[in-house]
Amino acid sequence: MAAQIGTALHESVRQEITRRVRAAEYTTGQALPSAANLAEDFGVSAITIKRALRDMQAAGILRSVPGLGTFVREQRRFIRDLDFSLTSYDDALRLGLKPSIRLVSLTREKIQDPAFDVLEPPAGPMLCVRKVIFADNTPIMYDTSYLPRPVSDRVLDEFSQKFISDALRDHGTRFTKTKLLIDAALASQEAQQTFAIPNGYPTLRRLYRLSTTEPSFSVFGVTESPFDRLACVVELDTDHQAPG
Repeated sequence: MAAQIGTALHESVRQEITRRVRAAEYTTGQALPSAANLAEDFGVSAITIKRALRDMQAAGILRSVPGLGTFVREQRRFIRDLDFSLTSYDDALRLGLKPSIRLVSLTREKIQDPAFDVLEPPAGPMLCVRKVIFADNTPIMYDTSYLPRPVSDRVLDEFSQKFISDALRDHGTRFTKTKLLIDAALASQEAQQTFAIPNGYPTLRRLYRLSTTEPSFSVFGVTESPFDRLACVVELDTDHQAPG
């Protein structure tokens, strides 16, 4: 394969493999040919192929599974309203999603991330609940929630089946306000494993505080979603001045 003028070999390879993915010549979930076979196909070195594949993994087009090969990632994006916190089952249903939950761990930890400072979390250890949230069987969020006090075993059991706000609400907790901080951040190690994304991959991160009628009891947390998996949309009144 002859490289385009002014285009590095690995970029030409990347462009052609991207074209094949978009044309469904390589389909979602399909393993690509080996680097050696691709090198022969393109008439370039295996090093050039591996560099192109690495770039495509960073872009979210491909994913690498050690010992199995390189696969085409599912290119599906879920859109939600910016003012939805997606902290309850009803929120997910209103967005047209079929949610499910996988509980990852229950630990006692302090909030260490300084990004939480604007939400004014407690300084001491809290109950830390980690879970993966799926929409239509596709993982879209890695959620880490912090509760400042213990809860009953019955409520803990429900965390594996319900959103934390739903489980607490079903047992008498009344929520009064949601405060959100939305930013971009590199994926944590847990998110990398959950979404099969490489180190340094960007995520849409949402830090939240769910206040209740008890001043001393708020739920804190952070969710991570790859940028190619979840996006937000915001609607403004027409009397707001448009940006720019």
